[in-house]
Amino acid sequence: MTNVVKQVYNNSITAELDIQIFIEVKKMTKVPYEVYTEEVETLSVLSPDGEIVNKDLLPKLTDDQLKEIMYRMVFTRTWDDRAVNLGRQGRLGFYAPVSGQEATMVGSEFALEKEDFVCPGYRDMPQIVWHGLPLYQAFLYSRGHQHGGEIPEGVNVLMPQIIIGAQILHAMGIAMAYKLKKQKQVVITYTGDGGSSEGDFYEGLNYAGVYKLPVIFFVQNNGYAITTPFSKQTAALSIAHKAIAAGIKGVKIDGMDVLAVIKAVQDAAERGRNGEGATLIEAVTYRFRPHSLSDDATKYRSKEEEGQWSEKDPIARFAKYLEKKGLWTEEDTARVRDEAKAKVNEQIKKAEQTAKMTVPGLIDSMFEQTPKHLEEQKADFQ
Repeated sequence: MTNVVKQVYNNSITAELDIQIFIEVKKMTKVPYEVYTEEVETLSVLSPDGEIVNKDLLPKLTDDQLKEIMYRMVFTRTWDDRAVNLGRQGRLGFYAPVSGQEATMVGSEFALEKEDFVCPGYRDMPQIVWHGLPLYQAFLYSRGHQHGGEIPEGVNVLMPQIIIGAQILHAMGIAMAYKLKKQKQVVITYTGDGGSSEGDFYEGLNYAGVYKLPVIFFVQNNGYAITTPFSKQTAALSIAHKAIAAGIKGVKIDGMDVLAVIKAVQDAAERGRNGEGATLIEAVTYRFRPHSLSDDATKYRSKEEEGQWSEKDPIARFAKYLEKKGLWTEEDTARVRDEAKAKVNEQIKKAEQTAKMTVPGLIDSMFEQTPKHLEEQKADFQ
């Protein structure tokens, strides 16, 4: 033991010694084991030019299903364009942009059954809307209105969690209920690469591994946790590697390839329904817009990087594939954009015309039978 380190034990540390101590301890630290270095292959079905590169992974989909997937992706981007403008106009509250992540969002939900459950993070509004939540309620949620969280009967979703990672724990409870009831349903929960550094993420993986729960952990790795690049978040080779410690299946896919996303989720759902346990899916993707409307991505992302990822645009890639099959045209894209704009305008108007919240109404919505002390508080406002 060096003199510098001895002083730590003698409680005689001074400010000048802090850096020296760090250096000495760093020198003494040796990794007593072999670091896991085996790479995980990133699975793709389509090339950026829309060519099939892996026939074995091509999901079985009808022509009508392929066109529906494209419809939803174009609709989602158009909705995102409009929502960004609505946010800047003050007609929405917090809104998290999604352009660039349509393949992960639309594809993952499309691969599920309506009886399956979706536990989203705050950016995952498209998944719960396509799973059945009315669009105007999604707008109400963004506006902070309580009715935005009033899930219609038969729609198996929770509202997006603002607390990063909390949705993962909720998914564990639902998945355990499915297992105990012996129901053939699965739960999917979403987070970003930053969310995979949260304690809730590791607790969820461990719990799902121990009890072999029918849950899919879907991580949309867009390379940044707000401004922090992925390389500074973890020393793991990938997020998919983290499945190893939990004893569950881990896969890494091209998140800009909607067919790869669908195939991965279909396989994960089948494993869950068959009692084979959980799956961790890392989808490598890229969000074209900033983290939020108040974020300036130019401070941490280069134009060159953005240009490289724009060439992998999930909508353009899938459109090329469908065009070669004679299933889609530019006119179809224009038609869907017009439909989406009209729908968004109609739904935001409906949200804005919804009666404003009141304190008594908020109190009544919290309990089936309002407690006496809250009735007293309610009376004060009335």
